[in-house]
Amino acid sequence: MDRKTPAPRFLNLLKIKLPPGGIASIAHRVSGVLMFLGIPLVAWLFARSLENEAAYLEVVGLMKSPPALMVSILLIWSLSHHLLAGIRHLLLDVEIGIEKAQARASAWLVNIGALLLTAIYLTRIL
Repeated sequence: MDRKTPAPRFLNLLKIKLPPGGIASIAHRVSGVLMFLGIPLVAWLFARSLENEAAYLEVVGLMKSPPALMVSILLIWSLSHHLLAGIRHLLLDVEIGIEKAQARASAWLVNIGALLLTAIYLTRIL
């Protein structure tokens, strides 16, 4: 196999334009990590809210603070994106939507769908 141009030696990841499927795949991994890292926080908040009424009211007050609101929005995005991307990957595994145009459209649906689900969540809590 004769190559006319040498392989790149340095890849600037900020200059590479990823296709929608690549963005969905990377975001799927990132959302999985965020959900994993959020487990201790969510478990602690849930356990604390079950202690007594005062602790419950404390957790409710804490969740209304701007930092907690930002964390909850991030966790809701990660949950919705991971769910949608997981369904997409399962469908691709059974060879549904493997054509280039269909795969591109499903990646766009995942990326935009996760943002829409997060926006719906925001309208419910604000």
